[in-house]
Amino acid sequence: MKEYKYTINGTKYEVAVGDIEENLVTVTVNGEEYKVELEKQAESEKKKPVLGKPAAASAPAESGETTTKAVNKNNAVKAPLPGVITDIKVAVGDQVAVGDTVVVLEAMKMANNLQAEKAGTVTAICVKIGESVMEDDALIVIE
Repeated sequence: MKEYKYTINGTKYEVAVGDIEENLVTVTVNGEEYKVELEKQAESEKKKPVLGKPAAASAPAESGETTTKAVNKNNAVKAPLPGVITDIKVAVGDQVAVGDTVVVLEAMKMANNLQAEKAGTVTAICVKIGESVMEDDALIVIE
């Protein structure tokens, strides 16, 4: 059991955190016991092919995944400003139409939905979630 002492807005709190069983924990605050339900951790996202990771020596590319050398970045959706990738809405092989959201880029504390500028098939994903990008970096290649 871990014990903590806090003062919030002049009020003192003595908090004891008990054992965690699955997603339930017993918390005692100033002698009063509470059962607290923790949020379950999000299930891991389905892996999407991502470029830029080191490949095993002379191993062929997996089905649907392209290598960095084969990417034609002239057909890429590019970052309009520096930011962080917070979501990738497509996978390699997906068909997209003009205006479909393909990537969410957070910049200046705002989420920006980046859309496909042309219809086609996603042939490469050049970024991963959580990655910082600069203006004009290639994000998704559509051919």
